[in-house]
Amino acid sequence: MESGAGKHWTEEEVKALLSVWAEKNIRKQLYGTLRNKGIFIYIAKRLQSLGVYRDWKQCRAKYKNLKYEYRTVKYAHNSGDSSKTMKLFHDLDVILQYEPATQFTEEDANGRYLETLSPSTAPETTEGKKKKKKKKKKKKKKNKVLF
Repeated sequence: MESGAGKHWTEEEVKALLSVWAEKNIRKQLYGTLRNKGIFIYIAKRLQSLGVYRDWKQCRAKYKNLKYEYRTVKYAHNSGDSSKTMKLFHDLDVILQYEPATQFTEEDANGRYLETLSPSTAPETTEGKKKKKKKKKKKKKKNKVLF
């Protein structure tokens, strides 16, 4: 079954993606890498061997969308809202349960973006503005020689 650009992913295609994503070496590489084009090229080739014809960009987009949807549902569940759900949530939970927790900001509730912060990388802010340390330059006084 061929799938071109702009075609919706079937449930079988998503399950194939999850089966490749669930492999420990793939999870490890995806977790620690921001420049991950090579990993998604490999995933696309693996999917082709399983009969799923998607390019690396489609695989990456689906990965990001699934991860975002999973985090949204997980956050809702942790907040007491069990009405929010998604297909294959439990399969994704098995894959993503060991990733560091994501801290949600107020803007997350509006669905704008997710942001992972650790205390060491979070900027110090005061009323929404970053604190900047100002360095004062000392001017050297030149002694004039008078004759």
